[in-house]
Amino acid sequence: MMPLVLIGVLLLLMALEFPVAFAMTGASVIYLLIRGDIPLVVVAQRIAVGVDSFVLLAIPFFFLAGELMNQGGITKRLVDLAQALVGGIRGGLGHVTVVTNMIMAGMSGSAVADATGTGAVLIPAMVEAGYPRVFSAALVGAASTIGPVIPPSIPFVIYGGITGVSVGRLFLGGVVPGVLMGVFMMGAVFVVAKRRGYRAEGWMSVGDAARSIRLAIPVMLFPVIILGGIFSGIVTPTEAAVIAVVYAVFLSMIFYHELTPAGLVRLLMTVAGNTARITFIIASAGLYGWLLAREGVPQMFTDFFLSISREPWAILLMVNVLLLILGCLMETTAILVILTPVLMNLITKVGIDPVHFGVVLTLNLMIGLLTPPVGMVLYVMVSLAKVTVTEFTKECAVFMAALVVVLGLITYVPGLVTFLPNLVMGR
Repeated sequence: MMPLVLIGVLLLLMALEFPVAFAMTGASVIYLLIRGDIPLVVVAQRIAVGVDSFVLLAIPFFFLAGELMNQGGITKRLVDLAQALVGGIRGGLGHVTVVTNMIMAGMSGSAVADATGTGAVLIPAMVEAGYPRVFSAALVGAASTIGPVIPPSIPFVIYGGITGVSVGRLFLGGVVPGVLMGVFMMGAVFVVAKRRGYRAEGWMSVGDAARSIRLAIPVMLFPVIILGGIFSGIVTPTEAAVIAVVYAVFLSMIFYHELTPAGLVRLLMTVAGNTARITFIIASAGLYGWLLAREGVPQMFTDFFLSISREPWAILLMVNVLLLILGCLMETTAILVILTPVLMNLITKVGIDPVHFGVVLTLNLMIGLLTPPVGMVLYVMVSLAKVTVTEFTKECAVFMAALVVVLGLITYVPGLVTFLPNLVMGR
């Protein structure tokens, strides 16, 4: 009975459009008041414990690095680099969009930040070049989901903080799936461009290409600094995020001269708000998850799935379907922090590698960012491009299909995820 109260009140509050953090905290408090034998002081205690993790300190710094890229001229240099590399292929600006997001993914770790940055630059450019506005928005939105899969990744940091799984192994595990996302999306762009007659923009002249590559070299040092520092053991993911911010400030304010001190202050205020929002969700989930565990919900959930099948492939299929459905109904961070402790109990029972599962979980949740009614990236793109939700969803279907194919590949070919972590860091 009490687990139903805990879950039912949460669903009711979310249906009433309470912010997810308030919904989780409110459901927890109502549960405690009805139960009556647990002091309310545990609310403060468990909320504090929920964010008492050193690795979570990386989140605001990766947020800030992404915002600095967007406001400091770094994104524009990446677009020019991508234009030099793939602009001459049919549907050239579409491929530029995908490649730009793949490169940005090695720096920011946030899909929303990547969508905002590349959308502000590339949607007007694609529209001016003759691409439909809705196609431009759908492609930019879909391509931005690569950001949290190719390292660094804010969802990987959260998952690692919750489960204790090595963030370094998760970062390495996301490399091949992230590249596959880019390759399949470029394939989708090529098919759509050929069917609709979208032209290639033509290759840059040798001189212009060389100039674009030269100006982008300092930017391309981002992944080297972040990932090289982590995998060499010199810095932790949190320390690497701080170094990324320092380097981004240097490029934006000193090297490219495109960010003023006043602009930096505005960015810090924006990042503070975004960080507070995510931290509050994680903290509230610490309380809510503790109460779920106390009521034995993870074990009941596990027993239910195992009663259907004990085969890992079947468990992964059921979990993927569940997550794809929930991705349409709940905010991504909320799903991650609420379900991760529950699902870990299940995958441990059937012998699924937690690194493999973390990458599958993250890619699945990224698809949810594109789906109504709560997809964050969807609403960013609708706002930037001035298109309707229905138009965006229809146009984005082909790119979501490509992402689902990649999800299926990494789900049932675990080596695509585990090969690099095992190669670099051992089994």
